[in-house]
Amino acid sequence: MNVIRTAIEDVLILEPRVFGDARGFFLESFNQRAFDAAVGRPTVFVQDNHSRSSQGVLRGLHYQIRQPQGKLVRVACGRVFDVAVDIRKSSPTFGQWVGVELSGDNHRLLWVPPGLAHGFVVLSESADFLYKTTDYYAPDFERCIAWDDPDLAIDWPLPAGGPSLSAKDRQGVRLNDAEVFP
Repeated sequence: MNVIRTAIEDVLILEPRVFGDARGFFLESFNQRAFDAAVGRPTVFVQDNHSRSSQGVLRGLHYQIRQPQGKLVRVACGRVFDVAVDIRKSSPTFGQWVGVELSGDNHRLLWVPPGLAHGFVVLSESADFLYKTTDYYAPDFERCIAWDDPDLAIDWPLPAGGPSLSAKDRQGVRLNDAEVFP
């Protein structure tokens, strides 16, 4: 697996080896030993999730203030622009974001460690988004930062007319008003 460091030290882009021929391809989408070596510590995943979204759907920026989740995300089919925002006050990259295209064609994964907010926008007609989490979903602790916070200035590749948002995501708050990690 190829590991690509990003501007936020703990956020990693992972590129698995893909073996393909005229019949199709094979890749190992997760290997505990290789993942632990990439992040530099043992990591336990407790939940797998799968969502399908239509083009222009923007989900995020989500996080859990208690029971924070690390997320290992990938796209099985389609394309998304995936974003991680550092919301750890003690971090030198607090308030910074990184974005990467994940697709069923590039097979990339993104490691978003606990303490970061996460979101994505669908670039293709639809996308199947899969992710592992290091803690269980806890709706009472879920928070949302506004996807369009001008202080974050995330350069989302949006469709004409803007993104399609859930009611929850329309209620996101600015980072300056958000409950964040120490």
